[in-house]
Amino acid sequence: MTDIASLTEADAANRLMRLARTIARHNALYHAKDAPEISDGEYDALVRENNAIEAAFPHLIRADSPNALVGASVEASPLAKIAHDKRMMSLDNAFADEDVADFVGRVRRYLKLAEDVVVAVTAEDKIDGLSLSIRYEQGRLIRAATRGDGQVGEDVTANVAHIPDIPQSLPSGAPALFEVRGEVYMAKADFLALNARLLAEGEALAAQRGLEFDPATVRQFANPRNAAAGSLRQKDAAVTATRPLRFMAHGWGVASAVPGETQHDVMRAIGGWGFPLSPDLVRVETVEGMLVQYRAIEQRRADLAYDIDGVVYKVDRLDWQERLGFVAKAPRWAIAHKFPAERAETTLEAIDIQVGRTGKLTPVGRLKPVTVGGVTVSNVTLHNRDEIARLGVRIGDRVVVQRAGDVIPQIAENLTREEARVPFLYPDHCPVCGSEAVAEDGEVDVRCTGGLICAAQRFERLRHFVSRGALDIEGLGDKSIEEFLDLGWIAEPADIFRLAAHREAMLGREGWKEKSVQNLLDAIEAKRSPDVARLLFGLGIRHVGVVSARDLLKRYTTLDAVRQLAERIIALRDATQPVEGEEPTRFRNRLDKAIAELISVENIGAAVGHALADFFHEPHNRKAWDDLLSQVSPPDYIVETRASPVSGKTVVFTGALETMSRDEAKAQAEMLGAKAAGSVSAKTDLLVAGPGAGSKLKKAQELGIEVIDEAGWAAIVAAARAG
Repeated sequence: MTDIASLTEADAANRLMRLARTIARHNALYHAKDAPEISDGEYDALVRENNAIEAAFPHLIRADSPNALVGASVEASPLAKIAHDKRMMSLDNAFADEDVADFVGRVRRYLKLAEDVVVAVTAEDKIDGLSLSIRYEQGRLIRAATRGDGQVGEDVTANVAHIPDIPQSLPSGAPALFEVRGEVYMAKADFLALNARLLAEGEALAAQRGLEFDPATVRQFANPRNAAAGSLRQKDAAVTATRPLRFMAHGWGVASAVPGETQHDVMRAIGGWGFPLSPDLVRVETVEGMLVQYRAIEQRRADLAYDIDGVVYKVDRLDWQERLGFVAKAPRWAIAHKFPAERAETTLEAIDIQVGRTGKLTPVGRLKPVTVGGVTVSNVTLHNRDEIARLGVRIGDRVVVQRAGDVIPQIAENLTREEARVPFLYPDHCPVCGSEAVAEDGEVDVRCTGGLICAAQRFERLRHFVSRGALDIEGLGDKSIEEFLDLGWIAEPADIFRLAAHREAMLGREGWKEKSVQNLLDAIEAKRSPDVARLLFGLGIRHVGVVSARDLLKRYTTLDAVRQLAERIIALRDATQPVEGEEPTRFRNRLDKAIAELISVENIGAAVGHALADFFHEPHNRKAWDDLLSQVSPPDYIVETRASPVSGKTVVFTGALETMSRDEAKAQAEMLGAKAAGSVSAKTDLLVAGPGAGSKLKKAQELGIEVIDEAGWAAIVAAARAG
C-alpha cells in the first residue's frame, strides 16, 4: 500500500506519469477496443491512487491527468464521428461511507448552505454498460452517439434503431430539442445465450466444412459490457439487429427546455416518454438514506438481471447543479459510490525490477494469471523494498490478490511465508546500467546513481518530453526513442529537433519508409513553436507540473522571464543568511516566505521556487535549456478567457457573501477572465461587497475603485453565460 506521506516530489511526479499512461491505455482498451485487461475495481483503484497523489501534490497535476480525460479517442474507429454539443462527463468515485458524507459536505460548503438546509439527492444503480447520447428534434430521433472521449463520439444512429428500449419518437409536448443519455447494456441471461449461440454457430460451420471443431477458434465475449459495446459499435447495423441490446436512461444533455426543476422530476418525465429507468431510482434527503439505498442495492446485486458496479448520487435541485458546475471531467453535483473489492489466490512466479525516470527501482510481481470477478490479473506492483519485506514474498509463494484498494492490483496476503524458500534479494545495482543502487537516509526507495549514463532514465526523460501532456510529438513513440537513443542520434530534448539531419540514414532502417519518416519530421517541425507551458512542463523540472507551469506563465508569460525569476531566487538564496542564534527551521521558513513573496503567484510556493533555482544553478541544465531554445520559439503565454465586462480585470470579494461561497465567486471570476485577488490595492478594478464589508470597502472608496453588490456581480455572471 502506497504511503503518500513518504513520497518525495520526484517519486510523486514519476508515479503520476506512469498512472496517466497506464490509465490512458486501459481507457483505450475499455472504451475504444472493448477489450479491457483489468477489472473495473482495478481501474478504479488506479484512479484512486492517482487522485490521492494529486491531492497531496497539486502542483504536479499533469495535462494528461485521468481527471482531465473522459473515455478514449475514437480516431481509429471505422464509424463516423459526432461532436457532442454538450460534453459527456465522467463521474468522480466514492469508496467508503466517509466519502459519501464528504461529498454532501462539499456540496453544502460550495453552495454555502446552512446545516439545517436539506441536500436532497437521487440514488440509482450504476449499470456497467456503454454510454450513449440520443438526440431528438421536433420529437424525432435524428442521431445517436457513443461517449467516445466525451467531446467526440461514434455515430451509431442506424444501430440504435434495433434497440427496442429506445423510442424512435417522443410524444407531443416533449421539448423541441432534447438529448436523452443513458447506458446500452446486455442482460446477463442474454449474454450467456449470445455466447452459446456463437459457439453453436461455430460448431455448425465446422461440421459443414467437415472439420474438427475447436471451441478456442470461436470469438466469444468476455463479459456483458464487452458484448454490449461490441454489438452496438458495429459498422453493419444488421449485425446489431441480431444482438439482444437494452437501454436504460440516467440523464440528459442539450435541451431546449427541461421538463422539471429537479433531477427526479426530469427523470420521471423521461420515463413517461417510454424510456426505461432504473427501478431503484429514489430521492433521499440524508447521508443515512443514501447509504441505506446503497446497501439495499448491493445486497440485490447478484440477483439483478444486469451488471452494476455501484450507486450514483446526484444533487436533486437543478439550479444547484447549475451553480455547482464541473471540475475537469466530472460534475461537482454527482458521485459514483463503487462496490468493494474482490479477492483470489494465485502464485507469484517472478519479481522484475523496473527503473523509472528518476532512477527509482520499482519491483513488479508477475503472477500466474488468475480470474478475479471475471477479469484476468497477471501483474501486481510491489512498490518498494520495504513492501517486499513486509509481505515476506518470494518467488513461488501463494498469495491473495485484491482487486480494489489504495493501489491495485495488489497483494493483500502471503499464504506461504512460513514455508522454506529462497529469499528474494533486492538488487544493490541498477539492472539497466549496472551503477550502484542505494537508498538515502530516511528513504524507502532504492535509486540508481547512474544519472545521465543510465539508459532507463535518459529514455524516460525524453519519453516525458514528447508525451501527450508535454510536447505531444506524434509518431515519436517508445520504440522510436529507444532506437534513436541506441544510435546516438538523441540524448537531450534539443536533439529531437535535429533528427532531420539523420533523414537519409533513417530511410535505410527497417520499418522506416519515405512517408513515415516525413510524417515524423513534419510532426517535429510542427512543434517548433510549442505551447510554452507544455514545453516548461516537458523539461521535467522537479515540482513543476503542468498546473504550476501554467500558473507561473500566467504571470511571467515567457520562458526568459521564468529564467530571470529563477536567477533572482538564486540571488535571494545567496544573499539570505541566518542571523546569529537563528534555528535552522526558522531560517528555512523565513527564506521560503521570501521566495514565495518574490514569486507572487497564487498556489505557487517556495518548493517550486527552490526547484527552479536548483535547475538553473546547474550548468548542464542551463546548457540544455539554451540548446533547446536554439531549436524552438515558443510564443508568449496567453490566458484564454470568455469575453465579459471584467475580462482582464482584478476583482476583490469582501463581506459576507450570501448566495455563494468564496470559492464559487473566485471560480466565476476566473471563468469571466478576471483575476480574483485577496486584498485591495491601486491595481484593483472592481470590489464586490457583501454585508459586513469593512476595511476593504473603505479602502476601495478612498481609491475610487468601482464597487458593486452581490446582485450586481450575479447579473454580470448571468449576462456572460447567456452570451
